[in-house]
Amino acid sequence: MEKTTPRAPRIDGHTLLAGVIGWPVAHSRSPLMHNFWLEKCGVNGAYVPLPVRPGQFETAVRGLQAAGFRGVNVTIPHKESAYGIVDRLDRSAERSGSVNTLVFADDGRIEGYSTDGDGFVANVEAHGIPVHGGCALLLGAGGAARAIAASLLDRGVKVIIANRTRARAEALAASLAGITVIDWARAGEVLAECTLLVNTTSIGMEGAGNAAFPLDLGQADRALVVCDIVYVPRQTALLVQAQAHGLRCVDGLGMLIHQAGLGFRKWFGVTAPIGPDVEALLDADLHASRTG
Repeated sequence: MEKTTPRAPRIDGHTLLAGVIGWPVAHSRSPLMHNFWLEKCGVNGAYVPLPVRPGQFETAVRGLQAAGFRGVNVTIPHKESAYGIVDRLDRSAERSGSVNTLVFADDGRIEGYSTDGDGFVANVEAHGIPVHGGCALLLGAGGAARAIAASLLDRGVKVIIANRTRARAEALAASLAGITVIDWARAGEVLAECTLLVNTTSIGMEGAGNAAFPLDLGQADRALVVCDIVYVPRQTALLVQAQAHGLRCVDGLGMLIHQAGLGFRKWFGVTAPIGPDVEALLDADLHASRTG
């Protein structure tokens, strides 16, 4: 497929503005994705990277709100600060305990959302896999794990969590009723009863070292769906092992796209045209950055 690169947006007094706040933020693919959608939808808008140093988050957010921005995505290291600045927390943020999307409402208030959990579910369902009932094993106990766990619990999925530091998993379970915690070393023992396996750790991420998973997918039920939220590389060691066992796989790039679409609709008033073209655009950009 020929690579499609979005043209520079037209900027005028009617341009709707949004962006992504982080430190650093130059690596973010969000501007590429959102500006592609804006052009495709014919929306007079622009989405920009916003490098904001630690300690300057609230000043930056208030300034962007005063300057007429529609809202922002929030990434490392500002997610905790974002949770504390909002005037209205959406249920998604309350359940996940985190905020990654801010919307500057017309009444002057700041609304906080967490799109990671619903973005994960939307990506799995886009692969033709219904997310309702069954049992999921989540590896990891960070912010993404909590957001995904909350969305799965809301859909009647039994959630089991294993984390290398058990105390973190216990803390997560204490904040969300319905989670079972098991030791990291015992994760493989529950695979036979699971319909979904989700890696939310950095294991398998490019540059994250050579840590290994405490499981052998040969123990899994043949109906198990294996998901990895890592998308650099798209084919992680976990997914390669899953494919070797004939298991269905869902990589992390689609989660990035679907969680972004939720914010896009709130800022720009139209539904993001999620499809193979934006996936191809991001995939080509990721490939170029690894080989360039």
